[in-house]
Amino acid sequence: MKVILKQSVPSLGKAGTIVKVNDGYGRNFLIPKGLAIEADEKNIKLFEHEKNNILKKAAKEQKIAQDLADVLSRETITIARKVGDQDKIFGSVSAKDIEDELKKKGYDINRKMIVHEHGEHIKEIGEHQVKIKLAHDVETHITLKVVGES
Repeated sequence: MKVILKQSVPSLGKAGTIVKVNDGYGRNFLIPKGLAIEADEKNIKLFEHEKNNILKKAAKEQKIAQDLADVLSRETITIARKVGDQDKIFGSVSAKDIEDELKKKGYDINRKMIVHEHGEHIKEIGEHQVKIKLAHDVETHITLKVVGES
């Protein structure tokens, strides 16, 4: 099945492109979520008319994501945890903890955007770089300081 992407979809393509996908993926995921429309003759003609609007919207979203990435790259968050012997923390720092700290600072970041480089959770005191994927081609790193509670 061929679909026209209304929004950029990771691993598929950018908004405004026509891609071939499995029938089930197109009908059960992309089309119901509003990410794509079926690429038949009628929709292709309509799409050509709306293509400029879709591309402008995608460029605007890309610019917003890039601006946010520039701001976040200078951001440092600190999370305190109880510490045991050998500076090992009790529990861990998860994506949810990082999301909560970023929301406190006023950033609208979903935990699904947070990518842990080494394993799922951070379990050591110190400074860590955490990757945040904001859009299809836009990602940045923030500095996370994990400190012991006093």
